[in-house]
Amino acid sequence: MMKVRIRFLGGVGTVTGSKYLVEIDDYRILVDCGLFQGYKQLRLRNWASLPVDPATIDVVLLSHAHLDHSGYLPVLIRNGFSGEVICSAGTRDLCAILLSDSGFLQERSAALANRYGYSKHHPARPLYTQLEGEAALSRFRAIEFGHSERLSKDVEVRLDPAGHILGAAVVSLRVGGRKLVFSGDLGRMDCPLMLPPTHITDADYLVVESTYGGRQHGSMDPEDALTDIITRTAARGGTVLIPAFAVGRAQLLLFHLRRLKDAERIPNLPIFLDSPMAINASEIFCAHPQEHRLNAAGAKATCGVAHYVRDVEESEGLNHSRMPMIIISASGMASGGRVLHYIKHFAPDSRNTILFTGYQAGGTRGAAMVGGAERVKIFGEYVPVRAEVVNLDMLSAHADHDEIMSWLGHFNQSPQRTFVTHGESQASDALRHAIEEGLEWSCVVPEYGEECLLD
Repeated sequence: MMKVRIRFLGGVGTVTGSKYLVEIDDYRILVDCGLFQGYKQLRLRNWASLPVDPATIDVVLLSHAHLDHSGYLPVLIRNGFSGEVICSAGTRDLCAILLSDSGFLQERSAALANRYGYSKHHPARPLYTQLEGEAALSRFRAIEFGHSERLSKDVEVRLDPAGHILGAAVVSLRVGGRKLVFSGDLGRMDCPLMLPPTHITDADYLVVESTYGGRQHGSMDPEDALTDIITRTAARGGTVLIPAFAVGRAQLLLFHLRRLKDAERIPNLPIFLDSPMAINASEIFCAHPQEHRLNAAGAKATCGVAHYVRDVEESEGLNHSRMPMIIISASGMASGGRVLHYIKHFAPDSRNTILFTGYQAGGTRGAAMVGGAERVKIFGEYVPVRAEVVNLDMLSAHADHDEIMSWLGHFNQSPQRTFVTHGESQASDALRHAIEEGLEWSCVVPEYGEECLLD
C-alpha cells in the first residue's frame, strides 16, 4: 500500500506561513505556500531554506490568495520548483495582483531602509521582486469548483467553496482509497457578501484551521458599531482610518458603508479607498458574481461608494488634509503598504480613530495597537499613538469557534485523525479540546516541522 505522510512546514502555532507537504511515496504535493508574518522569529523563516528541496515538489495546491497562504510562491519558484500551481479561478485572478504588489512593497521597503539607514542589513534587500511576483503567475492553472482533477495515477484533487474570500477553497485529496481534507480558511455562515462554506461530510484525515478557536465574534451589529465610531470621530473633527485587508475585508467595509450612507445613518463624510491592490480586488469581485451574494448592480454600487485613490500624489494630499473623512487602506494588520504613512500622520492626533477590522496576528503593529501600545515603530521611527484604537472582530472573514464546530458537525463520521492548525497556540488548543470533548474525535495540534505517517 502507498505510504502517505504529511509534514507541517507552516501555519502551526501561528496564523501565517501555511505550508502542508503531502508525500505519497515519491510524489510531493504542497498545500498552500504562504509567507510568515508577525514576530521576527517567524519572519526569519521566509529567508531560511525550506526543509524540503523545492525542486522535488511536484505540484502546489492553493486554498486561497491571501499572502499567508500564497506569498512564498515566488521564492519557491526561484529556488527550483518547476511544477503547476493549481487553484480556483478567483484565487488565480487575485494572486495576479497580490503577488505583484507583494514584490513591489518589498522592493520599496528595502529601498526606504537603504535610503534612511534604519535596517541592520547593508544593503537591505527584498525577499523577492515585483517581476518575480508577476512571473509566478505563469505557473497557475485554475480548475472549477466541485470537479475532481487527476494529479497523478493515484491522486485526485477537488476544490469546494470555503466562503472566506473570493476563490477560497476547501481542498480535498483522494489518495487511493483515502480522503484528505484541508479546510483552508473557513468563512462566516451569515456573511452578507460571501456564500457560506461548503459542508464536507467525510474525510479520513482532516486539517482544520483554528484562527478563532475558543473565541466568538460577538452579536453586535457591525453597522451599529460603525455608526457609533464614525459619528463620534466626526464630532471630534477627526478622520477614521481603517487598515483593511485589500482582498475581502475592503469590499465588506464598502458594502456596510454604502448601506449606512444610503440610510443616512452616518455623517456625509468622503470615503477614500487608497490601495491599488484593494481597487483591483474590488474590480475582480465585481467580475465573479457567482461567488458572492450581490447581483451585478449591487456589486457595482458597493464598490462605487468610495473614491479610488490611484496615485501617490493624491495619497500624500490626504495626509495633509484637515477635513474629516474615512480612509480605507491596506494592510489589515498594519504590516506594510500605504496605510503606514497614514498611521504615521493620524495616530498622534486624539481626534482621529484607527479602526481595525479583524484578527491581528501576534507581533504585528495591528496587534500592538489593539493591545494598547502607546507608540509603534514605522520606517525606523517611533510614532506616538494618541488616536482612539478600535477593533471590530465581527467584521472578520474567518469563522469563529462555534461556526467551525458547526461546520465540523456536518461530517457523517469522525475522521481517523484531525489536525488543528492555523492558529495561535491557545486558539488551536481550545479548538482541539472542543473537538475531543464535543465530537469525540481523535485530534492533535501539530508542531512546526512535525511529520505524520497516515495509516
